[in-house]
Amino acid sequence: MTDKFYSGETQVFWTCKALLDGRTISHATEIREVNGWRLGAIIHRLKADYAWPIQTRYRSPDNVAFYSLSPDADRAALRLPPSAKALGQGEDAA
Repeated sequence: MTDKFYSGETQVFWTCKALLDGRTISHATEIREVNGWRLGAIIHRLKADYAWPIQTRYRSPDNVAFYSLSPDADRAALRLPPSAKALGQGEDAA
């Protein structure tokens, strides 16, 4: 695993913070708030490399993905990517 995302650090931080804050986010939300274009890739990395329990719901008619942190997620136990360490939760355990 690499320590780098192929997304801007601001986008990764924003995604982690939004999910930790209990928000449901979509690509349109990311574009509007941080001018980002890589939400799907960031979500994939958080799930695959950091084991975040992220729920994905698709809404019609355009089948847009909306992401949220599972309500039963232990936020204190989540590992954060390097660019989100300022959120002060989790450890960089391997």
